[in-house]
Amino acid sequence: MKKLATMILLFVSAFILSCEGPMGPPGEDGDDMLGTIFELEGDFKASDNYELFFDFPANFKIYDTDVVLVYILWDVVKVNGKNTDVWRLLPQTIVLDEGVIQYNFDYTVNDVRIFLEATIPFSDLLPAETQDQVFRIAVLPADFVASKKAAEIMDLGILMNSPEVKFSLIRK
Repeated sequence: MKKLATMILLFVSAFILSCEGPMGPPGEDGDDMLGTIFELEGDFKASDNYELFFDFPANFKIYDTDVVLVYILWDVVKVNGKNTDVWRLLPQTIVLDEGVIQYNFDYTVNDVRIFLEATIPFSDLLPAETQDQVFRIAVLPADFVASKKAAEIMDLGILMNSPEVKFSLIRK
């Protein structure tokens, strides 16, 4: 009988102690965005040493482990009667009869520098190679990049349509 009373007491104690109190306030939404893409337009000019700079916004946090990729708007083609952007991952090299041009970039946690390198004088470059250039800068966590195939990373369209990537149109 003592065992039965002890068992009932334990059961009742467990039941009473497991009751819930009032509902607490709701928590903040988590950040489910894995990556962010920014857009930059600009002209490569001698006065700027044929460089473009993009400063990350003050409210944007980039981590040492993040991967930064830069794409250049290479062409616009008609697909099913609609204009479609063609993006290429930097660096991109153009081989001309006169020499070689390369669009390249480097970055820090504060900014991205996009620059031209060439084996020919910059003054010999055509306006199409230096003016009205459009770039997209993708900031992605290393784990996200590691989980993707190289072809998926090279194709900006796949990244732009990924639910984990947020596109921010910030023009400079």
